[in-house]
Amino acid sequence: MTLFESFRLAVQGWAASGWLPASLGYGFVINAVLAGLVIGPVLGGLGTLVVVKRFAFFSEAVGHAALTGVAIGILLGEPYTGPYGGLFGYCLLFGVGLNYLRNRTGLSPDTLISVFLSVSLALGASLLLILSGRINVHILENVLFGSVLTVNGQDLLVLAVVAALVLGLTLPNYNRLMLASFNPQLAGVRGVPVKALDYLFVVMVTLVTVAAVKVIGAILVGALLIIPAAAARLLSQSLKGFFGLSVLLATISTLVGILLPIELELPVPSGAAIILTAGLLFALAAIARGVLPGLKGNAG
Repeated sequence: MTLFESFRLAVQGWAASGWLPASLGYGFVINAVLAGLVIGPVLGGLGTLVVVKRFAFFSEAVGHAALTGVAIGILLGEPYTGPYGGLFGYCLLFGVGLNYLRNRTGLSPDTLISVFLSVSLALGASLLLILSGRINVHILENVLFGSVLTVNGQDLLVLAVVAALVLGLTLPNYNRLMLASFNPQLAGVRGVPVKALDYLFVVMVTLVTVAAVKVIGAILVGALLIIPAAAARLLSQSLKGFFGLSVLLATISTLVGILLPIELELPVPSGAAIILTAGLLFALAAIARGVLPGLKGNAG
């Protein structure tokens, strides 16, 4: 018996005893919660860099590009339940190519992102039309809005590998990444390799966004990078607090968004429930920022 199977049996036993929600008595719900526990904290931590760098539109664009990546993967013969080759390959080309042209042309990021996104969506729509006779196109709704309850062992493995890779690259370089995001000129003077870190940042955001598509959905995944970090920035008094609070809010949003619709039997997609929870937390943070004098004038 593997460690995962032992953990799942233990959780199911606790659920049967009433120590945990009854929904955790089902294996597919445990898979969903594990996926949330892996991807939520990673999105929250990386989101702090996205907010500081003002790169929110980029993460949204990569999420939308995932639809084209899925179409390419299926067209190349990958299973429609996990076309990871097409997903990661296309989205990495999308992100790295966009960043390369941004450095070469001097065009503003929002202009280039608009160009890339428009072309990508047109390509995706064309490929989906070609595929319409081979697969049920409604299956792709899971890509758009998330289908966390269909997460399987392969999906969990992909999430775990991506999370470990991103954390391994981010944590040792976090201070330099933050400095390069706040003030690239100062970072360059201090010997920080700004352009190399820029590419590293783009690759990490792309990997995490693509890995999270099945949990949150292509349309909404960028929002979980942004909303918890934005709420944390309203409340935090330090860089450490900013990072920690963003991770906490993203994790809470993910778990509540997964479990609440199941427990209450709400006909709400998991991705939408996660983002609605994050939006509520942001609203509470904004109210707290306006009401509590001690939060005004902080690092946000």
